[in-house]
Amino acid sequence: MLVIGDSLSAEYGLQRDAGWVALLAKRLKAKKAGYQIQNSSISGDTTSGGVTRLPEALARFAPGIVIIELGSNDALRGLDLAMTEANLSTMVELAQQAGSRVLLVGMQIPPNYGRRYADQFRDLFGKVAERHGTILVPFLLEGVATDKAMFQDDGIHPNERAQSRLAENVWQYLEPMLRGPLPDNPDQ
Repeated sequence: MLVIGDSLSAEYGLQRDAGWVALLAKRLKAKKAGYQIQNSSISGDTTSGGVTRLPEALARFAPGIVIIELGSNDALRGLDLAMTEANLSTMVELAQQAGSRVLLVGMQIPPNYGRRYADQFRDLFGKVAERHGTILVPFLLEGVATDKAMFQDDGIHPNERAQSRLAENVWQYLEPMLRGPLPDNPDQ
C-alpha cells in the first residue's frame, strides 16, 4: 500500500510514528490484513509534485492500493483548481493503469479564500472519484477541523491528539477495500 501525500500524511510537527499513516499501519498489522504501508508523503507537496513522483513510486513498490492525499497546498497557494483536478485525475489514472486500487482523500479549505473557491476545491475531489470510479474519503479532517485544540500552534497541522481521528476517517473507507484481492508481493 502506498500513501502519497503532503504534510498531513508526512507527520509534520509530530513525533515519529504518531501520524495517521503510522496508526493505519499498526491497525493493518494487528488485523493481519496482508498489507504494509509505504508512506511517500512530503511536507509542502502539491498535486504537480505528486504527478511527478508517483510513476517512480508505483514502479518501485507495485502497490495493491494507493492512497492519494494531496491538494491542500494547491488551494492554500491559490493555484488554478482545474490544474489541481487534472493532476489528481492523472494520479488516479496512473495508479489504476499500474493495477492499483485508489483511495482519494478529500480536503476542504476555510471560506476566507472565498466561498466559491472553497466550494470548488471541496467538490473537485468528488468529481475525480466519480469520474474514475474510485473510493473517496470526503474530508480527512472531519471531526477535527473546527476544534482548535486538535491543531498544532500553527493552526494548520493537526496535532498528535487528532491523528487517531484522521486514521479513523480514512479507515472507514479503506477497510472495505481490504476485502479485495491481496497483492502478489507480501511487502506491499
